[in-house]
Amino acid sequence: MIAGLDRLIEAVQRNCHIADACHARDMTLCSYLLEMREFYRWEQGIPLGDTLARPEVGAWLNAREVLWETLADASFGTLPVAGAEFDPFASVAINRKLVPHGLVYGAGIGRFGKPHFFLGRLAHREEADGLTVLVCECEYARDLTAIPAALQNGTVVVRREALQQWLWEKAEAWTLKKTPGALAQALAAHGYADDPHAALERMTDAETATLILHERGEHAAGKLLGPAWEEMLGGFKRRRPEILARAVRDNLADCLVTLPALIERAAWPQLYFWFANLDGMRETLFPALATFAIEKVGAGGTAHLQDVVRRGAAHWEQVARKLLALDENAIEALTHNTETLALA
Repeated sequence: MIAGLDRLIEAVQRNCHIADACHARDMTLCSYLLEMREFYRWEQGIPLGDTLARPEVGAWLNAREVLWETLADASFGTLPVAGAEFDPFASVAINRKLVPHGLVYGAGIGRFGKPHFFLGRLAHREEADGLTVLVCECEYARDLTAIPAALQNGTVVVRREALQQWLWEKAEAWTLKKTPGALAQALAAHGYADDPHAALERMTDAETATLILHERGEHAAGKLLGPAWEEMLGGFKRRRPEILARAVRDNLADCLVTLPALIERAAWPQLYFWFANLDGMRETLFPALATFAIEKVGAGGTAHLQDVVRRGAAHWEQVARKLLALDENAIEALTHNTETLALA
């Protein structure tokens, strides 16, 4: 490990606290409490599935909110790495120093302008399709919202710990009602009912691969749309236009790379899970897939799915280019009339 790791962890975590102090309360109350519960679990090192003591969680939550009050007006600090100080958003330069020592750092601006930071242990590195892929295992510092994967500056970072937490939350929610559908099929394919923890490990491996495919799709979409797309996303002042634009690009990315690759690999459990997570604006815009009979994949319906995906790649590129030609007010208006953009 690199010298001064403890100081680096402390500096990254402080920036995480500052980001949370400014943005954590932007969530709905339900999302906020769920995120805080799992953040407490991560911070205390409590295994997934273990029952949490409510009084202890409550006391921790109150103390965390008090800490945030003291940091609400603080500025992000520099990071001490290899004897030098780095801007906290200089992730490329920082990782040049950290990756050889088995560490991964992430920094960027996420949905609705929230900064995100994390520091973790490198588990795997690969170079493919002009991208560097860094897979992170154990995390030493993170903010409240752990994003499982991100693409930035030609590097894909996948956070397995964050991914596994998210998968467990999905599975835990399903066990309350056990609703039939794509998620039930995905969990059954991994043997979740027989051994939840072993199934969770298998799902983490499988969905790590899916996340890498999606980020490669984002990279391919970025090549098609150019830098103007990121400039548009960064310039939104309202939430609905950003939600719409991100949904369009996600659909384009998946039609370009994710879905064709999963179909080619006959990775049906991963495909089931993809369908289980087609929701929100992405689902609204894509009724051709939202109504697709997933049970037909691999049993006579695969060719139809391939056709929908091929049409989707052309359609979502066209829609994305349409958005690029509009101002924010016009895109806001489209969020109330999504039928004109949808692929049925």
